[in-house]
Amino acid sequence: MKFYKVVLAAFIGTLIALLINFFVKIGVVSAMIAAMSKPQSEAATVVKPNSVLYMKLNYEIPDRTTDNPFSAIDFNTMETIEATGLNEILRNIEYAKTDPNIKGIYMELSSIPTSTATLQELRSKLMEFKESGKFIACYGETYSQSAYYVASVADKIWLNPEGMIDLHGMASQIMFYKRLLDKLDVEMQIVRGPNNRFKSAVEPYFLEKMSEANREQMEKLLGTVWGEILQGISGTRDISVEQLNQIADNLELMTDAQKALEYGLVDQLYFKDQVLDELKNLTGGKRKVNAVGNANYAKSYKIKNPSKNEVAVIYASGQIFDGKGNEEQAIYSENLSKTIRKAREDKNVKAVVLRVNSPGGSALASAIIGRELDLTKEEKPLIVSMGNYAASGGYWISAKGDYIFADPTTLTGSIGVFGTFPNMKGLFNDKLGLTFDVAKTNENADFGSIAEPLTPFQYAKLQENVVKTYDEFTLRVAEGRGLRQTYVDSIGQGRVWAGADAIELGLVDQLGNLEDAIAFAAQKANLGTDYKVVELPKVKDFFTRIMESMNKSDEIEAAMKQKLGVYYHYYEGLENLQKNTGIQARMPFDLVIQ
Repeated sequence: MKFYKVVLAAFIGTLIALLINFFVKIGVVSAMIAAMSKPQSEAATVVKPNSVLYMKLNYEIPDRTTDNPFSAIDFNTMETIEATGLNEILRNIEYAKTDPNIKGIYMELSSIPTSTATLQELRSKLMEFKESGKFIACYGETYSQSAYYVASVADKIWLNPEGMIDLHGMASQIMFYKRLLDKLDVEMQIVRGPNNRFKSAVEPYFLEKMSEANREQMEKLLGTVWGEILQGISGTRDISVEQLNQIADNLELMTDAQKALEYGLVDQLYFKDQVLDELKNLTGGKRKVNAVGNANYAKSYKIKNPSKNEVAVIYASGQIFDGKGNEEQAIYSENLSKTIRKAREDKNVKAVVLRVNSPGGSALASAIIGRELDLTKEEKPLIVSMGNYAASGGYWISAKGDYIFADPTTLTGSIGVFGTFPNMKGLFNDKLGLTFDVAKTNENADFGSIAEPLTPFQYAKLQENVVKTYDEFTLRVAEGRGLRQTYVDSIGQGRVWAGADAIELGLVDQLGNLEDAIAFAAQKANLGTDYKVVELPKVKDFFTRIMESMNKSDEIEAAMKQKLGVYYHYYEGLENLQKNTGIQARMPFDLVIQ
């Protein structure tokens, strides 16, 4: 009887989950259809006089505003959230500078779970906004390091009297799987080139802690990124880097908000009602503060440009995979190659800016994309703008650009190759009691089977392939950057560099953001100011996006990101155990400032 109760409970639970999933999707689709059915005049946002541009950046900011409805749903409350991309946020700030209805910018910040280069581009744009004479004000009940780094640009920084600033320095914690794999009796067969000592992406499979080479590169990288953050805070809040480090070492701001006021890191200790009173004064003393968020503000204006000359910005974001796939989630060689080819063949496109935000991935896919970029470079200027990451495969596709821009904290380089091939014979035979037998026509017909270990011959062939791919990688960099291949090998070997260090090594031409890259591309194409920017790949039509958003894996991924928050990258690491097989040109870690 108990068995049937369990079965019935499982059945009912599954049915309820399916019904909830169905109605959630129906609700999302209905909302999207309703939004699309509104007249254009009704859908547009009207900004009232004396308004503030309101920002609450409590999400991982993508390079480009996404049209996947599930990325804009809080799966804890089932409410919509703002998920505006960096491109639209920067446009909003630029437009708000001269918008007579916008009196200033008001930010509510607690934590911004995104990488430092994105924070730098946002902060730099806010610094430009201050030149307009309009105010920037910020309030936080607490501030994480990422949030305070952005907040520190504000004219007025307010902290809740019971709050804190979590200033503690930077660390990168890497999860190692060796003991787990040992318990499961799974062997990760790893193939690396002889000069890839910094290519530490495979270390978690066979080590229990960092190698000395990996620790060396991590400490150098963290030091550079942390230094950029401290210099930024020091410059706007008039407090020395040495004192900031002392505060971080002693965790002085985690228990006493008053100290943050004494050090000059905040201007007032306010509760929310006091903040609203201040905002009323700043916007003309009205009874209510008119606040317009990023997503709505972007609908309030249209930037019209009649020029036929175009600078195409091609977004390459995410891990690099072979073939076709959802290009909002990752880079797929076939999708991106098609986009690059269209830009190359479009006579109106006079220059191309490749916006790279990728830790790498498949070496083959990187080479396929690289070929399309090489052909494009022969016909029109090709400028690269590096975001948070342009490492390994991300650097492969960047290396032959005419000119490369990077943010100071961009993670780049990682010129190296590795291969991983799981041997699960022990798990199958000894843990699960499964055995396999095979009939074959040739000696290596069963090559690639996870049920048997690689033979010495197969391993040698793979090693030969990895060495060949690494040689091609370093040669590509040498040709693209005008360097000796031996020198590229000496700064390569899988090592990751911050943009501020990469420029000294010759891997990057100039520190700058996407706007700098676009302006440079227009200059290279001799366009002057007679051009407009087009973003590629183009947004898909409404019904295509609906069908793609119904993909359950997208919904699950969005929910997992929200549920796990800052711990999501640990889950990603476990996922990579099954994803990152074959020859990879991928960065060995992800780095997010908490």
